[in-house]
Amino acid sequence: MKGEGQPPKDPGGPAAEPPAPTPEPTGRQRLIEGLWPPRVSRAQLIVALLLFVLGLGLAIQVRSTSDNSALRGARQEDLVRILDELDDRTTRLEDEKQRLEDQRTELETSSDQAEEARRQTQEKERQLGILAGTVAAQGPGITLTIDDGSGAVEADMLLDAIQELRAAGAEAIQINDVRVVANSYFSGGDGDIEVDGKKVDAPYRFKVIGKPQDLEPALNIPGGVVQTLEKEQATATVARSEKIVVDALRPAERPDYARSSSQ
Repeated sequence: MKGEGQPPKDPGGPAAEPPAPTPEPTGRQRLIEGLWPPRVSRAQLIVALLLFVLGLGLAIQVRSTSDNSALRGARQEDLVRILDELDDRTTRLEDEKQRLEDQRTELETSSDQAEEARRQTQEKERQLGILAGTVAAQGPGITLTIDDGSGAVEADMLLDAIQELRAAGAEAIQINDVRVVANSYFSGGDGDIEVDGKKVDAPYRFKVIGKPQDLEPALNIPGGVVQTLEKEQATATVARSEKIVVDALRPAERPDYARSSSQ
């Protein structure tokens, strides 16, 4: 028979080739796959953190040891200089601390100081006003009343009474309605007396602020004001009081030439 002994042909065409075998990874590839991506466990993370802290402590200790070694190797004069610089720095810091504390205290009390300065200024102004006769005053004192029916009282007799009262500590004086101050002057006589150019009539009534225990004896001393007036047929009466009001005022006058010398 024709064709006997030959293998039968595949009706589907040529036979397919078997797949190529997959190459095995090299050692380097296996190492890379084992390292990346990193797989860190919690225990490994804690160990790494502890190692970092230990290394940082060792580094600080080494640096401190190096500094101490540097000081141990320094010369004596260098150590003395370093100590002096530290002492100077400490002194400057203490001084600065004290200065700041003083400044704080000053700032805390500045309002009180300003109020105290204002109060003292007002008090000084009031005292000067009393002496100048520009403000009214009151306080303990005496009242001296001189009756001159015969008109024998002269201006110098009233001036003597003023001087005796001032010497005894009188702080404010008023005769009738005229305020008597340091530059007051008396003129006239025979019942026609003027004080600072203003006429005053008898009876002459002195209102005087001061210590009554000093003012009254000063007028009643032997040969004093009271006895002198009595010789001139005038009557002088002195009365103490716990409250004398001196309310006659003088205008505040600006000096023509005198000026304050304070800066």
